[in-house]
Amino acid sequence: MKIDPDSTADFSAQIAKAIRDAIVSGDLLVDQRLPSEAELADQFDVSRPTVREALKRLAAQSLIRTQRGATGGAFVNRLRFEEAYDQQVTTSTLLLSMNSVSFDVACEARYALERACAPLAAQRRTPDQLATMRAEIHRQSQPGLTDEAFCASDVTLHRALVDGAGNKVLSYQLAGAVEAMQPLMNMITFTARSREVIVALHTDLADALEAGDAARTDETLLKLESYTRELAHSVVTARAAKAKHQQEAKKAKPKERKTV
Repeated sequence: MKIDPDSTADFSAQIAKAIRDAIVSGDLLVDQRLPSEAELADQFDVSRPTVREALKRLAAQSLIRTQRGATGGAFVNRLRFEEAYDQQVTTSTLLLSMNSVSFDVACEARYALERACAPLAAQRRTPDQLATMRAEIHRQSQPGLTDEAFCASDVTLHRALVDGAGNKVLSYQLAGAVEAMQPLMNMITFTARSREVIVALHTDLADALEAGDAARTDETLLKLESYTRELAHSVVTARAAKAKHQQEAKKAKPKERKTV
């Protein structure tokens, strides 16, 4: 493991990358103890504070863990899919918010990914996952539920469907699609949506999964996608009309004469 003294990246970032690459390649194995801070400092020819900062970066990514005591030190961590969900959601949220991703593109991607889980979920969903969906549908039917709570319930329901596929890799990949895209889409459509329509579609979705009907599950997801796109289009159209009206009203308003 080496660093490039001519690189623009700071040394701690380079050290973190070198160790991360060694973990990914298998040169450093799960539960293997890393060299001490002093040993790493000698190896990379840097100060111990620089090494310490690199180790903090790796710990923040859950790639290593530290233990105290005589047999302590830094060890390669076993990264679990569940522990990586938050990073996936954060990355997806940042990508969507920082780049010009249209609603249609996000919607298409989000439902295409979720529909990939539909056949598996129809076969493998557990009673607990189905119960979660039923509970969220009941929650969404409550008249006093806030928009924020409705959105959170929406995410939980779709998360249960995705996890129902019984595939950790799919669940991890769709963490960003469901838990990042869904809230952003809800922010745009919540003013125009009909909760009754969504609850009815969610009920059809749960019924299809309970019956093990993959085709009906897929069909219902297509209906949800179509309805979501229609909502977004109506919101955008209404906003454009309002902006045009305000602009025309501003132009038509007579200017006030200044009094001397």
